[in-house]
Amino acid sequence: MSEYYVCTGCALLCDDIEVETENDKVKTVHAACRKGVARMKGCSDPLECTVDGEKTDVDSAIAKAADILREAEKPLIFGHGNSSSEAQKMSISLAKKTGAYLDDTSSFCQGPVIEAILQDKLRTCTLDDIRHKADVIIFWGADPSNSHPRHLSRYSYFPRGKERQRGWEENRTAICVDVRKSETAVICGDTRFYQIPMGGDAEFMDALVSALSSKVPKTSFGFDAKSILELANVLKKAKFGAICVGLGLIYSLEDLDPLSRLMDKLNEVSDFNLMPMVGQYNMRGFNHNLYEETGYINRVKFNPQTGEAEHGPGFSVVEALRNKTVDAALVIGSDPLSSLPLSVSRYLADIPLITIDPCRNLTSSMSKVTIPCALGGVESGGTAVRMDGVEIELKKILDTENLPDAEILKKITEAI
Repeated sequence: MSEYYVCTGCALLCDDIEVETENDKVKTVHAACRKGVARMKGCSDPLECTVDGEKTDVDSAIAKAADILREAEKPLIFGHGNSSSEAQKMSISLAKKTGAYLDDTSSFCQGPVIEAILQDKLRTCTLDDIRHKADVIIFWGADPSNSHPRHLSRYSYFPRGKERQRGWEENRTAICVDVRKSETAVICGDTRFYQIPMGGDAEFMDALVSALSSKVPKTSFGFDAKSILELANVLKKAKFGAICVGLGLIYSLEDLDPLSRLMDKLNEVSDFNLMPMVGQYNMRGFNHNLYEETGYINRVKFNPQTGEAEHGPGFSVVEALRNKTVDAALVIGSDPLSSLPLSVSRYLADIPLITIDPCRNLTSSMSKVTIPCALGGVESGGTAVRMDGVEIELKKILDTENLPDAEILKKITEAI
């Protein structure tokens, strides 16, 4: 009987992956998408253990990392989206001990939606609910054909579910709202693609609320009122609907009020749920773990005397670097020098920087200390939280000399 593994290529955490190994490497991956295959085959440029650019052993690197964090007055700990939940909890403990700023990528992407879901302000469901029940799915500012290649085939559009036996052929309607005609929009078809101008999401939502209230919708960008009314009629007839919220929508909204108004109206006339299209495989896990510990999902700073967390926008990685309020940084499973604007990230290269990651990246190349860790879901196990909030167990496939990130963080914490 074949053994199945979980793919950590994205937050879908597909659990039906078969793997063939040879000479302590993953040779063949079955069922995974292109992103999953690349992830499970490991790093093309693995990270080495270094201090000040010179190769060293892991104990020496851990000791130096501990020295940097101990001496720092306001350290920053950032990353976590590609770490196991066990590593995330150790990171929280380390931040408490050092009085660190603690943040992850959700502070500038899906965080507001996940926070509203955890606070029961927005209605959600599981991916399995979508697969088995959903007859109307809206991809809003999302292009899962590229970001989550198995989303449509495994959960949202094409699969046959318990209550959707005919799948996309007769039982499902897929709708795309976006500023461009993405590959997902092409799959949805011209009649189910609603192209709006950049920044027009909130206005389109309010127009849709009007249409759902049997009023004539209006937009300043002149979107055809008849088309909006037709869309409203489709949504009213839905037995179980899902809005898959992508970054295109998140970045367009100043706050979640338009989305909340739309969800409230949809649930007056039908049954609709939100699904945050989380990218990194365990970003939502960090939000859950920090929320359980502090009541916040990101952007916190711990008081080193009391261990209590303060929260605010000034504690985000972006603001902390922009305002130069941190004096050392530990980055785990992330590459902020590549992903953050140069005006913000430039300061990161000027302070003592520690990187824990399986692979070499731009941030590691500028780091004072680099510590390679085992690749989550391939070289180490643990747990992670899927994009829908369901906890998934990860199984190790290969052995490695590299320590899991949770163990590295534990050793650093103990050394301080």
